[in-house]
Amino acid sequence: MIKYILWDIDNTLLNFDLAEEASMINGFEKFGIKVTDENALPSYKKINDKYWKRLENGEIDRDEVLLGRFREFFTKYNIDYDDNLVENFNLNFQKELGRQVFFHNHAKEVLNELKNNYKQYAVTNGSKIAQTGKITNSGLDKILDDVFISEDLGVDKPNKAFFDKIFEKIGSTNKKEYILIGDSLTSDIRGANNAAIKNIWFNPNTNINETKIKVDFDIKDLSEVPGILKRIDV
Repeated sequence: MIKYILWDIDNTLLNFDLAEEASMINGFEKFGIKVTDENALPSYKKINDKYWKRLENGEIDRDEVLLGRFREFFTKYNIDYDDNLVENFNLNFQKELGRQVFFHNHAKEVLNELKNNYKQYAVTNGSKIAQTGKITNSGLDKILDDVFISEDLGVDKPNKAFFDKIFEKIGSTNKKEYILIGDSLTSDIRGANNAAIKNIWFNPNTNINETKIKVDFDIKDLSEVPGILKRIDV
């Protein structure tokens, strides 16, 4: 029987894409950076995704993700920069991400519906500054039982050690009691595979899983989650 739900935050409970765009625009305005290319933000997103994938694969550390992505973006768009600008732009970006809150459809309703029957936790690789802000400003701190941030744990999803530390903190190592819900195959679902727990892949764009990662349940809308949990618990 499922007792503990592990929720990813970015692009699962909250719409990270909207928050990311708003935070980048805020940074451009604050630091007087002029970017006229309409493809700049989509280009940044690709750069950012590439850096996070490299972190998941253990190729680079967190600082290289947070700062390297902006160095590459500034270089690509011929923006004059030094280390000071990169560090300040990143810090502003993190803080702004924490202020920009956009829930996915039915996220809050589902969380509240499940609250009385399950313990619910956030599990995230996002930066502590950004994620702490999101949790507070979204009101998730009033709904979730706890939040586990990889920066605090010292290890990232999809590493098994990330989940082992969470199991220890929650106080149960019974894998049958857990389920993870997330949008990323390579971080969330692979992490669930590594931890040997069930998973629900939040897949609103109906992407095809072309990997060997095992998906237990594939959903397009978060409103499907309660029904799946009932089926598992029968």
